[in-house]
Order: sequence, then structure tokens, then C-alpha cells
Amino acid sequence: MGGISECRPTSKKQSFYKSMNSLFSYKIDSDGIATLIIDQQNNPANLYSIEFIEAYLEQAEQAIHDENVKGVIITSGRSLFMAGADLRELESIVEDSQAFFKAIMQIHQRMRAIETGGKPFVAAINGTALGGGMELCLNCHHRIALNSAKIKLGFPEVKVGLLPGGGGTVKLPYLLGIQNGLTYLLQGIEARPDKALRDGLIDAIADTPEALIEAARQWIFANPRPLQAWDNKKHRIPGGGLMTPNGAQTMVGAIGNVRKMTHGNYPNAQYILSTVHDGMQITIDRALEVEARYFTKALQTPEAKNMIRTGFMEMQAAKKGKARPKGYDKYEIQKIGMIGAGMMGAGIAFVSAKVGFEVVLKDVTVAAAEKGKAYSKMLMDKRISKKYATTEQAEALLAKIHPTNNPADIADCDLVIEAVFENPTLKYQVTRETEAVLPKDKIFASNTSTIPITQLASVSARPENFIGLHFFSPVDKMPLVEVILGEKTNDRTIAGAIDYVMAIGKIPIVVNDKRGFYTSRTFGTFPSEGLFLLEEGVPAAMIENIAKKKGMPVGPLAVLDEVSLTLSKLVYESDPSPEKPAYLSRSYKLTKMLVDEHGREGKKAGKGLYDYPEKGQKRLWPELSALFHSNPDTLDNETIAKRIMHRQAIEAYRCLEEGVLRSSRDGDIGSILGWGFPIYTGGAISYIDYVGIRTFVAECDDFAQRFGERFSVPDSLRELAERGLSVHDFGI
Repeated sequence: MGGISECRPTSKKQSFYKSMNSLFSYKIDSDGIATLIIDQQNNPANLYSIEFIEAYLEQAEQAIHDENVKGVIITSGRSLFMAGADLRELESIVEDSQAFFKAIMQIHQRMRAIETGGKPFVAAINGTALGGGMELCLNCHHRIALNSAKIKLGFPEVKVGLLPGGGGTVKLPYLLGIQNGLTYLLQGIEARPDKALRDGLIDAIADTPEALIEAARQWIFANPRPLQAWDNKKHRIPGGGLMTPNGAQTMVGAIGNVRKMTHGNYPNAQYILSTVHDGMQITIDRALEVEARYFTKALQTPEAKNMIRTGFMEMQAAKKGKARPKGYDKYEIQKIGMIGAGMMGAGIAFVSAKVGFEVVLKDVTVAAAEKGKAYSKMLMDKRISKKYATTEQAEALLAKIHPTNNPADIADCDLVIEAVFENPTLKYQVTRETEAVLPKDKIFASNTSTIPITQLASVSARPENFIGLHFFSPVDKMPLVEVILGEKTNDRTIAGAIDYVMAIGKIPIVVNDKRGFYTSRTFGTFPSEGLFLLEEGVPAAMIENIAKKKGMPVGPLAVLDEVSLTLSKLVYESDPSPEKPAYLSRSYKLTKMLVDEHGREGKKAGKGLYDYPEKGQKRLWPELSALFHSNPDTLDNETIAKRIMHRQAIEAYRCLEEGVLRSSRDGDIGSILGWGFPIYTGGAISYIDYVGIRTFVAECDDFAQRFGERFSVPDSLRELAERGLSVHDFGI
């Protein structure tokens, strides 16, 4: 336990025993109530780590055998109860799967001894409890939470390729019922205390920290010999057990839904279903053995390893500003200048005002700027209707947005972001106009999605302060911001831009300059490959469905409509490069034909590759089949899927090789957050390892011969494959 200290107070009002270590403090008061207060001094948050579990079990076992203890309260010394498992341990913990399984079973057996030890344990949940933290609470006989909207309770393990492995998967259905339990487990729901109480995850709520502890004390006094639901023969599972008609029907429906939603890409979802199904037909101790086996199995899957590494570890590092140059003070921001009040500008104004920045929202006319401000009002009205915000909060936010058409109003801004139409001449004009009034030490950013930052900065009198901030639509929902460096952008500007991105709650990746940067360039291969497949005769519905089965959020043709075929055409036409790759010219000819000859401009126009009726759902344009001579036997499903996915991955790798990407980590994060590349693969770069680097190279070689040079393998990737290395070993 390390460093335990004891004290024996003389007053009856004080605890008559107290011990402390680096993980928690433990005290017994004069009424025989023991309180274990979790406060992990060597971690930024309380974590369900191996060290903590061992120390907790030792202390809990002592409490059960201590005649002076009537019951134990588990709570936290921090505002957060427990964040969950320490994923740093899980990344590399399973070398011997059998030994790992036995270790989990030993923990289960000791936790069960606490549950059946004859003394009440109460979780006084004074902060967020997730994953292993919530499982610790389930191990207690009674759960009371502080009634705070800031607190979240649940099991997010499904989001990192795992399942609750501390008893949560088998215990939750006993409390919530099969349907609600599976919903929590499969969707990774994080409930507020009021919902958790309604659902049965907790037993009571308290309005103050003092009332929380007092309620826990009173429950211990009233329940000296408690039973867990799974040990109580009188307990009835809400909605019925597995062998009841309702329970069986619920399980069958869940199996179908999981297959429909995951397409077999997330094995942990299947393991959750199997654990619940098998576990509810046997004793709790045997069920915990089933859970331990599936947890061990899930942890060894490449999907879990990818999701833990990219989806958690690398994402957390990016959120904390890992890319920020060191040695620079925080860039102080009070006021933002937002030039362009269209959809992007209005969205950036909203997220900036939301965190407290004053925003000058400028457009050509005051009316246009006011319209941009109205977008924020619309968003706040929606939040008020869902009780996520109050009228007062909406008024305070809107008061921070100042519409104008006067460039002089930008003069006292700390950061200016330009989000005007994607036209270099217009952007040059805005840059000159802004710099004429903006102090020389302030940062100017462009929200361009494709035009090189160095090109845009060529008209700037201070290119060292010029940077790209590429947001994604809708800005209020999309978490990524691509920070693009021009040739002369200095580190102070990079640091300031990252400070801003983090301040508005977004996740930055930093990339070097080249047309299309990383996200637009790589993402563009997705709709273009879909268009090529369509041209070659693959039916549109096959293309869309196969892409979604691989885990893409929507099909490539739907994406092209969302972006608009007109914009895709204009981006090509505005590129001054004298020689463009053949695949770009091919894609341009197809979009030009669809726009100019058939009037199919995209979703905004109401007709593109899909039709958009005023009433009813969108549907694929029926003429596509005849226009492109569609035949379902053109290509097999596997080849179609690999063309769609490999094409994105090889372009992402080219960005890494060319130095557009500064790390493989940024490529993975950017692909997942920027355009929804499936997280089970680890991201567009990690996808190469997921397929198998040698297999990937061989398949791309085959595709290059059959379908074109866009699949040609870079020499450095071929070398990595020949050496048997990972794609993440690039540069070694």
C-alpha cells in the first residue's frame, strides 16, 4: 500500500482510525462507518488500474474482517469519481492470454467475496464514473449519485473495441433489463444521474455532497446484511429474463441490429451479445468467467488495439495540444474577427462566442452579417428546446456576436479568420483589406479547404503570421481543425492557432502546405473512386452499400452530392497547375458531364447523383443505370470494397511520404475525425497495417495494372513491406 499513516483521535466526533496512501485514504468513524476516498495522487484522474484494484481489494477485505466496521462508503476526493480503466496498461498487457484470463478471474473471485461478505458497501458517486469506475460501483450493494448535470455514468468500452470486463457486462442486465442493458453496453451510453436513476443503474440521488454521504450512512444502518440483485432469488429482471418471450425477442432483435449496424467490423459488439446471452443462463460466477474470456479475446483483436491507440491514446494527445511548439506563452485571445458570414463563417462565430470570445462577424452587407448571426440563434433555439441551454445563455452568446460590413471594426481583434468563397482573388482582397487595420503582431488565418496557404500568403505583408485553419461542416458538430502551415508561418503563429483551436474545444492536427492539404486531398479520393466505379458499370446502389458496409458513414456518391458536383468542378478549374494527374482529369470530365449536360449539380440544387423530393427520402437518380450501362456483375464486392478503401489509404500514405503529414498519428486522427474513416481500422494510415502491409502492397500492384496508376505503390511503402515493418515505422 506504501506510505500508510495512522492517527488515533481523542474526540468521539472524529474518526478513530485513518490510513492514507497515494491511491486513497481510509477512515473509520466512531459509528463504525468506514469511508474509502479515492484520490490517486500520481494520476491526472482516478483510474481503474491494476495498482488501484489490488490496493482496493486488500483494504476492502480488511474492512470485512474488521469487527469495528459496520459498512463501507466508497467515494472520491476529486470532482471526478473514476474515469475508467487505465488504457495505457491495456495497450500492451496481454502477452500470455491464459495468464491474463486467470488474473481477471482472481479479481472477480475477490470482488465476489466482498459482495457476499455480509457487510454493506455503498458507492457515493460524487462525480463522473465510467467503465471500470462504474463497475466498481456495481460491485457495491447500493449506489447513490450526486444530482449534477456535469456527472456522467456508463460504460464506454464499446468505443475502444472492448466490453466491460470487471463484471459490468453480466451484471447490468440484472439491474436494467436485457433491452436497456444492451443499449447501454452497445451504444456506450453515458447517462446523467436523473436518467441513470430512472433506468436502474443507480438507486438514489442526493442534492449535496453532504446529503450524499449521509444517505450512504443511513442505508448502511438500515441494511446490515445486503444482497446483490444477482444473488437475490426474489429479484426479477426488468422486462423478463432471457427465457421469457420478451427476453428472447429482445435478444433476437439485438442480434439483428448489431449485424446491421456493425457489418461484422466490430467483434467486441458480438462479444457483448454473446456474454449477455450466455451469462444470463448460468450462475453469476460462471457468467463472470464467460465475460473474462470474451474480454481477453476482445483485447487481443486488431480492432481493439487500433481503437485504443488511435481512438484514445493519440486522440487524447492531440486534444492536449501535442503538436504545439514549446517555449511560447499562451496566445491571449479576447476578440475574434470573422470575415464571411456564410455557413462556415457563421459556424466558426458560434463556437467562438460559445466559449466566451467576442466576435466581429463581417460580410459585404450588414444584412448578410445579421443572417450569419441568426445561425447562432437557430442553434441556441434548438438547444433550448432540448433543455441543453437556457434563454439567458442564448442571449449572452448572441450578445457576443457583432455583425458589421466595416473593415475597421476588425482593428482590435486578436485573431482574424477568413471564410469567404473559395476564390484566390477574393481572398487576396480580404487579406489586404484586413491587414490595413490589423496590428502587425496579430494572427490572420484562412479557412480555405484546398488553396495552398503559401499562395494565399503571397500578398500578405506579414506571411509569418499567416496560417490556415480548415474547419469542417457543420462547425458546431465536427471536432477536427486542420492547421496548415505556409512556407513562412512561424512557431509563434502555430502555437497561437493551436491555443485557439483547443480553446473552442476542437482537436488540431498540423500539416504542411500543398494543394488540398491532407484532408481535402485524401478525402477527395473517396467520391472520385466511387464515380470511377460508376463509370465502369458498377451499379450506384452497390457502390453506396459496399462503402457503408466497410464502415464509411455514407456512400461516395452521396458525399459528392453533399459537397456538390458544381464545387468539385470549380475546384479543378481553379487549380492553375499545368499538369494534373490523369485521375483528376478523369474525375473532372465526369462531373462536368453531369453538371453541364444533365444539370445534376448536387444536393443544394435538389438533383445530383440522387434526387431530393420535397417530401420523402432522397433516392438515387434512376437515369444513372442507363447513363453508365450498369451491370451488377461488373466487379465482385470484395474488389469494389478494396478499391474504395485502398484508394484513400494510399493517398494518405503519399501525404506522409511527401511531408504534408508530419506524423502517421495526424493522418489517422485526421481521417477519422475529418471524414469518418472507420475507427476499427485505426485510421487511413493504420488501415495499411490492418490489411497487412505486404498484402496491401500486392493488392495495390494488382489494382495499378488493372485500374490505373493512382494505385501505384510509393517506393518507401514497398521498402517497409519488404523489411516486414509497420507503416508507422516510416522514416526509420
